[in-house]
Amino acid sequence: MTIAIGNDHAATDYKFEIIKQLEAQGHTVINFGTNDTTSMDYPDAIHPTATAVETGKADFGIILCGSGNGAQMTANKHKGIRAALCWNNELVALTRQHNDANILAIPARFVSLQQALGFVDIFLNTAFEGGRHSTRVDKIPCA
Repeated sequence: MTIAIGNDHAATDYKFEIIKQLEAQGHTVINFGTNDTTSMDYPDAIHPTATAVETGKADFGIILCGSGNGAQMTANKHKGIRAALCWNNELVALTRQHNDANILAIPARFVSLQQALGFVDIFLNTAFEGGRHSTRVDKIPCA
């Protein structure tokens, strides 16, 4: 799979570790995030990440910032994006199973690196259940 990743300065270290994990698993990673801890505006990394998923350049996206909130809000402005802010394993699984999320938002200041790495694995290896959930997901886009 091709995974787009975007981060702000609060999550640079997490981003590098996630990229290592993804590449070790054979995924292609497109890095739109900052590579250092100098303060930057998260939309500058999140918009291109969401665009990559929106246009099909990437299969999924992973976005990270301090709280995850700003990153998620920014990504969800894009047509066809269903970005989910998750802070535990159950939420990650459910957002794929029930919401067909295509971008995972991780709050780097509120979860450990090990948790974040686990979230990525769960997100990429959990299938959308479809069925009754498809009807609901189909109602999300604005006209």
